[in-house]
Amino acid sequence: MSRFSSLKPALLAALIALGLIVHSGKARAAETEVLTVAGGCFWCVEADFEKVRGVAEVVSGYTGGNVENPSYKQVTRGGTGHYEAVQIRYDPDQVSRAQLLGLFFRSIDPTDAGGQFCDRGNSYRTAVFVENAQARAEASRAKAEAQAALGQEIVTPVLDAKPFYLAEDFHQNYYKSSKSTLTRFGYISRADAYKRYREACGRDDRVRALWGEDAPFVGG
Repeated sequence: MSRFSSLKPALLAALIALGLIVHSGKARAAETEVLTVAGGCFWCVEADFEKVRGVAEVVSGYTGGNVENPSYKQVTRGGTGHYEAVQIRYDPDQVSRAQLLGLFFRSIDPTDAGGQFCDRGNSYRTAVFVENAQARAEASRAKAEAQAALGQEIVTPVLDAKPFYLAEDFHQNYYKSSKSTLTRFGYISRADAYKRYREACGRDDRVRALWGEDAPFVGG
């Protein structure tokens, strides 16, 4: 006799329904899409976009260059062609690519071609990476709309996507990690170190000065 035959019909129906929900959830998770952008320090971009409804996950990494599996030291030292970047995995039924692009341009200084805020150099430049002509058109449209709203030239390029390499585990979810790290203030949590870095770097002040009330991730 099957071990399921002794179950009450109502309980069996409930188990079947639960199985369908789990299966549907797995299928749903597979439908997420990816937007790849570079906005300076990837800790900050990750922290910003994980607040957005419909974003499932943001991962930090390196892209745009020609060196395979680069390290953080290689990228920040220069010569790899890579940007510090993130991949934003999102549910298109909850938030659109156009909305995310609008948030992205308003969360950076897109007028700066030499880096972002206190972080200077090629690895800290901004960019949007696209996989096809449709994605390019959408990113270019978002850039044009942001430029019209800002009233200044936006230098953030729209570039063809290249392989994306995950950053070291140390950098993933840095902004909310309780693990300790050594700083000039002594050993403090990575989350605390991130907050101090972001404030000292002037990211929010500059974004607020540029975008005012349209800045999505800074208060006041």
